[in-house]
Amino acid sequence: QVQLVESGGGLVQAGGSLRVSCAASGRTFSFNIMGWFRQAPGKEREFVAGITRDIGSTRYADSVKGRFTISRDNAKNTVYLQMNSLKPEDTAVYYCALDRTGNYVINSNPGAYDYWGQGTQVTVSS
Repeated sequence: QVQLVESGGGLVQAGGSLRVSCAASGRTFSFNIMGWFRQAPGKEREFVAGITRDIGSTRYADSVKGRFTISRDNAKNTVYLQMNSLKPEDTAVYYCALDRTGNYVINSNPGAYDYWGQGTQVTVSS
């Protein structure tokens, strides 16, 4: 059993920064791929960033590349998403997820992920 809990969401103005966190508990040691997704009202869930547990390889969506940074603290079973230069179009519910089957390839398809948190709301005002 795996539990994922997101935190750190909130309301910020355009150009500001925010860091969201995902704390994992339970049987997490067999997972190597950890990812962040987001979903805005009326839109499909989309990939934001991913990271591997072993060597920290990363992948980013083009829309956030250069602005967002994903990182992990394996000792704390926690993954972070540092969001800088936020734009109103970044407004969404942000979810963290674990991919049970992935090893080296970070999948952008939400269907590849096996466990999900409940999400944390990020709102960027103009």
